[in-house]
Amino acid sequence: MPKLATAPITLASLRRYAVARTLFAPTALGRAIERLGFVQADPIRAPARAQDLTLRHRVKGYRAGDLERRYPTLDIEEDFFVNYGFLPRATQALMHPRTARTAWPAARLKKAHAVLDFVRQHGVVHPREVDAHFAHGSARNWFGGSSNASTQLLDDMHYRGMLRIAARVSGVRTYAVSQPREPLAAPVGPTETMDALVDVIVRKYAPLPERTLGELISHLRGGAPQWADQRQSAFQRAKLRLASSRVDGVSWYWPADESPASRRHAVGDVVRLLAPFDPVVWDRRRFEMFWAWAYRFEAYTPAAKRVRGYYALPLLWRDQVIGWGNVALCGGELQVDLGYVSGKAPREGAFGQALEDELARLRSFLALPVIHKCP
Repeated sequence: MPKLATAPITLASLRRYAVARTLFAPTALGRAIERLGFVQADPIRAPARAQDLTLRHRVKGYRAGDLERRYPTLDIEEDFFVNYGFLPRATQALMHPRTARTAWPAARLKKAHAVLDFVRQHGVVHPREVDAHFAHGSARNWFGGSSNASTQLLDDMHYRGMLRIAARVSGVRTYAVSQPREPLAAPVGPTETMDALVDVIVRKYAPLPERTLGELISHLRGGAPQWADQRQSAFQRAKLRLASSRVDGVSWYWPADESPASRRHAVGDVVRLLAPFDPVVWDRRRFEMFWAWAYRFEAYTPAAKRVRGYYALPLLWRDQVIGWGNVALCGGELQVDLGYVSGKAPREGAFGQALEDELARLRSFLALPVIHKCP
């Protein structure tokens, strides 16, 4: 039987809990990633990449680009989990050796081994070096366009565990041969591994509506395709071991050692501009339950059809997402265009001061020796 919460759980308490548990007191970069369990990455920079926008709320003194600069010194890896991003090396190891869903034909396997030998000889390689040496040409990409065939091959080799991301140079991934993995003290089977991966999901995104929990576990097909047939049983085991409550006809799940009704989840007078993939707002279904309006990521929506902007950042005030902001850095000046669901900003004086504090934090976060030009 599921472990039922002993205190009354309401949508309001779930909302406060969702905000408070993930917006923990800022800590060191490595510890923040460990606590989050996974940080989703996105290449768009508006005004900074999603991984940086996520970490700035959770890491002391964080500056845009710190993750890229410090990546080689941290015990983390870039890899695919439920989507692509950064995660502790121990978690990444749970998904490997990874068996891709599609076997390579002999010709592609031969190319991959030739590239692997090249990387071994050079230590760390940039995709340009591989392309210059092998001249693989172009290839059709997943969305129907054309892209560099060497880059595609490197990505595939990385996904299969042949290569790892060594660092990034101006945002471009460089590659090295994967490090040998230490043998486990005791064999771990797919059941235990899948449960451990599900626990990472829950720790990151709780509290989770049942449907979202099931969908995220389904997404583990990308991170651990070799255990795709284990997902449904992992979902059922999760529902048995997690704490849960049914609120307004929806079953919610969270770690068994946490309580959404705890008074520790009080939220202060703080304004935050969140990344589109921040765990507070990532689940659009939960978002609408909590805040009664629809937020959509519109960067890939034609400009004429956008409602809130190219890269609108959800605007969190206390435990309420009350609007959004489009932020740009033009000529060294921060430009912020805010919109509100109600049509106007809160009248409370505390909100005005909290907003100024958030914009000051954003200016500090963006203080980089890079010239940003207006579009």
